[in-house]
Amino acid sequence: MVDLEPRMVHPHQEHPSYRFCPLCGGDLDQRVIKPKEPERLVCRRCGFVYYLDPKIAACTVTTYEDRIVLVKRSISPGYGQWVIPGGFVDRGETVESAAIRETLEETEMEVRLTSLLNIYSYPGSLVVIVAYLAEWLAGIPQAGDETLEIGLFHPPEIPWENLAFSSTRDALRDYLARFST
Repeated sequence: MVDLEPRMVHPHQEHPSYRFCPLCGGDLDQRVIKPKEPERLVCRRCGFVYYLDPKIAACTVTTYEDRIVLVKRSISPGYGQWVIPGGFVDRGETVESAAIRETLEETEMEVRLTSLLNIYSYPGSLVVIVAYLAEWLAGIPQAGDETLEIGLFHPPEIPWENLAFSSTRDALRDYLARFST
C-alpha cells in the first residue's frame, strides 16, 4: 500500500521539545514515573509532571444531493489534498459542537449529526479523530475557512490517491461499508 501521509511536521502531529516547566520555569527531565508506562516530562525543581496528551479532532461525513462532501485543504499539513470537513475541538467545547462548527466553517453548510461513524487513532499520531455522520440542513456548499475548494463526489469518484490523512480514508471506507448498496 502506498503511504499517503504528509511528511511535513506540524505541532499537532509531533510533540515539540519542551524544556521548561510551565509552573516554575525549572528544567524538565524525561523519567519513568510508574513501571510499564512511558517516560514523562518531570520538573527537576518542583516535581510537576507535564503530560503530553493527544489533541481531539471532530469531523463529519456529510452528503449533499447524494454526493459526499470533501474539502481541499488550504493549510498544512495536507495542503491541496482532500479531507472530510473537520478540525480541532476547542477547550470547553463538546466534540459534537466542534464537528458542527468545523463543518460550517469549512463548507458554509449547516448540518445535524445523525450518528457516530467511528473514532480513529494511529500509532505515533498525536491526534484522535472522532468522525460523525451528518445530515445537511441548510447552506450551499462553498469554500470556507481553511478550504481551497469544495468537492461533491459520488463514491466511484472519490479521489483516493489525493486524500490528506489516513483518518479521511478510513472514515470514507467505513461510510461506504455501511451505506453501499
